[in-house]
Amino acid sequence: MIVAVNGREMTAATAPVVSDLLARMRNAGLQPVLQPDLSKWLAGHGVTGAVTHTAQGTLAPGAEMLISLGGDGTFLDSVVLAAASGTPVLGINLGRLGFLSSIPVEELDKALSALSNRRFTLEERTQLRVDGDHALGANTVALNEVSVHKRDSSTMLTVHAYVDGRFLNTYWADGLIVATPTGSTAYSLSCGGPVLDPSCDSLVITPIAPHNLNVRPYVLPDRSRITLIVDAREDKYLVNMDSRSVPCSGHAPISITKAPHTARLVRLPDQDFLHTLRTKLTWGLDVRTGPPG
Repeated sequence: MIVAVNGREMTAATAPVVSDLLARMRNAGLQPVLQPDLSKWLAGHGVTGAVTHTAQGTLAPGAEMLISLGGDGTFLDSVVLAAASGTPVLGINLGRLGFLSSIPVEELDKALSALSNRRFTLEERTQLRVDGDHALGANTVALNEVSVHKRDSSTMLTVHAYVDGRFLNTYWADGLIVATPTGSTAYSLSCGGPVLDPSCDSLVITPIAPHNLNVRPYVLPDRSRITLIVDAREDKYLVNMDSRSVPCSGHAPISITKAPHTARLVRLPDQDFLHTLRTKLTWGLDVRTGPPG
């Protein structure tokens, strides 16, 4: 199986770890083909002989899977890279928490064996698309969330929100998050939003540090069109799509809808969302009890 491999620049101490990971992939019968940036970074740290291809922003011809090496930020980059081809993505965690990049290095050989024997399933995850008259760039799709956020530390935004053309609310806050079920365990969760199961056909709107204290996160169907009109001091604010930020100005509407294509995530045996909740977010952890049995 040909697998594309993506990664960001990491600490120098990580280079031998990545080199070992690639060797173990080959030993498992996989053919890793590195993205150019990762190959260049490895060569700069004395790791040579890694296979690469020269087309920036595309995957290796024939790649059946994209393996992301790093943390959740790298995983989100990898999802963007794989979006056009629909290539499934698997994350190997070389970062800290690794909620999306959920395979620890200690379990790599077990994971590689499952891949080489094709013992895995694919999970479809909802993504969001942003439209508007702002210069948002070529890629306006997000897996976790789309948010608007103030640019300076002293002033709030006023965000007028509409759902399918109907007025929802005006938020006076540092910003506003529109999250997918995948993103419900990310920024939205830290702002008091609910956890949504990945299979839900829902989105959640969560205010960031709201000044009107009687507002709460709002769950709505993912078929809805959400429109935001932002008032900001000096008309400057940020539109964030996962880890990508675009400075914007003016009062042009920002439209957020469900993207026409999903992200495809690789799920290995013994992996599921509830297990990740318990192990990564210590969901339900209580010193008085342990697992049944």
